[in-house]
Amino acid sequence: MAVLIGVDFTSRPTRRKPVVLAMGERDGSRVVLRHLHQFDTLPGLARWLAQPGDWVGAFDLPFGLPRELALALGWPTDWLACARHYAGLSRAEIRARFAAFCAARPAGRKFAHRATDGPAGSSPSMKWVNPPVAWMLHAGVPLLIDAGVHLPGLHAGDPRRVALEAYPGLLARELIGRVSYKSDERARQTPKRTAARERMVAALQQGATRLELHLVLTSAQRAALVQDASGDSLDAVLCLMQAAWGARAHACGDAWYGLPTDLDPLEGWIVTALRGPQR
Repeated sequence: MAVLIGVDFTSRPTRRKPVVLAMGERDGSRVVLRHLHQFDTLPGLARWLAQPGDWVGAFDLPFGLPRELALALGWPTDWLACARHYAGLSRAEIRARFAAFCAARPAGRKFAHRATDGPAGSSPSMKWVNPPVAWMLHAGVPLLIDAGVHLPGLHAGDPRRVALEAYPGLLARELIGRVSYKSDERARQTPKRTAARERMVAALQQGATRLELHLVLTSAQRAALVQDASGDSLDAVLCLMQAAWGARAHACGDAWYGLPTDLDPLEGWIVTALRGPQR
């Protein structure tokens, strides 16, 4: 069985808000959840990623910036050079440059988007608030580079450790539409959101998605996913399912793990997102 990981990432993990890594295996159309790991520091996650291994992982963080943005700012358009340039800037510098870029653009078109944003329904990777995915890219991509993992279509690395960009919201919308299922605020951790997580987990177990994969859980694991009101554990499992889809594509002969072969090599692509608008 193929080893899989799904990672719900945060750029500043703490004990209260850790990075959650779901580890599992694929056996045909069955995806078996084995463990949920937590990392309350980025160095802890970095050490795990750098270990020798054999896995396909899906990570909930953007892997690239919009080409339009890089061109406008005069940044490198080679992925590795751009990633290293971006990592070398402080958050204050990034915020100032992104804010100036947005200020010069008309209402409704403030942010530059990647080609994958429409099909995935994802936020622009340059967005620094609500959600601050720009900081996730800034903190997360250097970990992947330093760990020497392989990013199909973007960066050649260890072919035994493969990282794919994921977005759990893409699969969540397929399961329950735009119903809210999580919150970090205790006052918003309502029975309605708990019920939404219960429906999501049941649908994943039934294989009720276009991925045609069934999640296999113990009773204790199922309870843990439903009871985690932050949704972080469930998001890690959604990423795990996206990793399984990519791994299955590779097992069927697709060297790109289901990613489009004409993806922009600067921007990247979110695994399981299909060509065409899905917003």
